[in-house]
Amino acid sequence: QVQLVESGGGLVQPGDSLTLSCVASVRTFTIYDMAWFRQAPGKEREFVAAISRTGDSTPFADSVKGRFGISRDYEKTMYLEMHRMNAEDTATYYCAADGRAVPTPYRVASEYSYWGQGTQVTVSS
Repeated sequence: QVQLVESGGGLVQPGDSLTLSCVASVRTFTIYDMAWFRQAPGKEREFVAAISRTGDSTPFADSVKGRFGISRDYEKTMYLEMHRMNAEDTATYYCAADGRAVPTPYRVASEYSYWGQGTQVTVSS
């Protein structure tokens, strides 16, 4: 069983930066690909970024490429660094984990078995 807990959300102004964290309660963190998704009110959950178990594959959504970074340590934590934020980044952000061995982490929410409860990010002046 994998439990994921996100933190770091909040209210920021356009152009600001924010870092989210996701801590996994799992025996072996390194066997899981990890990802961030987000969901805005009235919209479907969308892929943001993912990181493979080794850290060498990090796909990003086009909407955040060049502004967001993703990383993980080999304890239990994954991070999402968000820069030059704008109102379209406003959403609840979820971390997810998948234990299957694939060449590149999935970009589709239905492929992930484990989810956190989410952390709210609001970008507003």
